Parts: sequence; structure tokens; C-alpha cells
Amino acid sequence: MVPLPRPRPADAPPRAQPVAKQGASATEKQVGQGEPAEPQPSACRVALTEEIAIAPSIPDIRGPGGCGGEDLVRLEAIVLADKSRVAVKPAATLRCSMASALADWVRSDVARLAESLGSRVTDLDNFDAYECRGRNRVAGAMLSEHGRANALDVRAFKLANGQSVGLTDRTVPREVRERVLHSVCGRFTTVLGPGSDWYHEDHIHLDLAQRRNGYRICQWDVWDPLPQIAPLLPAERPEQAPPREVATRSDQEGPEAGNSAERKSGNPEAPPAGETAPTSGETRPSKEKRRPSRRF
Repeated sequence: MVPLPRPRPADAPPRAQPVAKQGASATEKQVGQGEPAEPQPSACRVALTEEIAIAPSIPDIRGPGGCGGEDLVRLEAIVLADKSRVAVKPAATLRCSMASALADWVRSDVARLAESLGSRVTDLDNFDAYECRGRNRVAGAMLSEHGRANALDVRAFKLANGQSVGLTDRTVPREVRERVLHSVCGRFTTVLGPGSDWYHEDHIHLDLAQRRNGYRICQWDVWDPLPQIAPLLPAERPEQAPPREVATRSDQEGPEAGNSAERKSGNPEAPPAGETAPTSGETRPSKEKRRPSRRF
């Protein structure tokens, strides 16, 4: 029979507590204590505060075919330096890094552009953000950066004075659209717009795709403004204009007056002006034999 250990004396010194090893992570400590480890926020998540953007974190997305991603946010608004907000309509599901790049672009470049137009930016038109699909929605195509929550399609931004600045609107001054072109091509690794392909004629695609050797794509042709269209109706005659000259009856009389009179009197045999009546034995071609006119 195995003897039991003797009880510890009352006057014995207290046992020394184990010291955690140097550099032990919070996860290791929690696992050792039997508690679930909580994921630590990324550096991007820590930096993207409510003073920069209203972008609450959302759970990771694990979609089919590699769709989704980690460190995702729902970008609802961008906060400018004066504390005013630029609403993202609708809110965009994006990776934190993409949301941070958009916030920097709006706070720096778009805000200054709006000031040069005499107003401030209030809304950003989100045409498309996260969507699990191939490029250009083509079946079997490579996964789009939209499917990785790493892209945003922008159509326009709106100003406080009610003006909408369409990025592909040819009625917007070319200088304004060129300023936007230079700003986005300096910040994003992919920029696609009019001229790149017919899928991007009405919006601008922005993403942060990583390529070999830091290769970037900027394909956006800023078209010239549309030509001015002539009014459908003539302008009204000014009141101070001289009266129009009216032809007198004597001016209208001439060699054609007789034929005109005969045609007005109802004589169907009267030839048109400049022609003579057919002589005996001649006949006019019937209407059925005349060559029909073509219609398009």
C-alpha cells in the first residue's frame, strides 16, 4: 500500500509562483489558463479611428472560389478635417487597407477640389464594392478585386451646393476630371475608366491589387466636352429689326403665272412649270410604272 504524503507544516514558507517566460504572447497565456484567445486588431484597424472614418469592423468573409477576406470594415462615412462627414452611399464592404486609402484620398484630394469649386464634398457615389464575382462579371474569368473586397467603383461625388461632379460626365469641365485622374493614379494600383474597355464607360474602378515589381495600371481617357448643340427653334426676331421686304404682285407675274393659274383652277392636264404639254400621240407614263423611292 502506497503511503500518503505528510501534510505541509503550518509554519512552512509559501510556495513560489511560476514566472511567465520572457516574450510569451497573450494568446499563450490565455491558452495556458484555458481561456479563448481574442484576435488582436491590425495596425490598419488601430489607425482608422472615428476621427478619420466611420468604418466599424465586420466578421471575416469566407466565400466560394477565394472570395472574401480578413480585416474587413463597413465604410459608412469619411470624416474631414473640419469634422464634417462625407457619406458613402451605399456603405461599402472593404478591406481595412482599401478603406483607409479611400479615406486619405477624399480627405486630401477630393476635399481640396471641392473647395476650388466653391463648396465642400458631402457624398461619395459607391457604384460597387465587395461582390463575389469574376472580372467584369464574365463567367469563368479570374476573380475580381471586388471579390476580394479590395476595390470600389465610383461614379460621382456630390457637393453641399447640390452640384454632382460625375467623373465620366463630359459636361463636367475637363480640368476637373483631369485633376481627379492624376490624384487616383497616384494613390491606387489600378485605375480603369473610359477608354480602358466598354465595361468602364460610366464609372471609375479603383483597387489596390498587388503585382510583380510594383506594376500599376492607369487607363482612363478624359474625353473632351461634347460640342454645343444648336437650338431646335430659331431665335425670336428682335423688335428693333427692320421690317421684312414683301414681294409685290408684279414681281410674281411671269411666264409661269399661267401654268400656276391653270393648276390652281383644277386642270389636271396642266404641265408643271418649265414643261410643255404632250403633243398628239404622246402619253405620260402611268404612276404604276414610275420607279418607287427607297426608304431607310
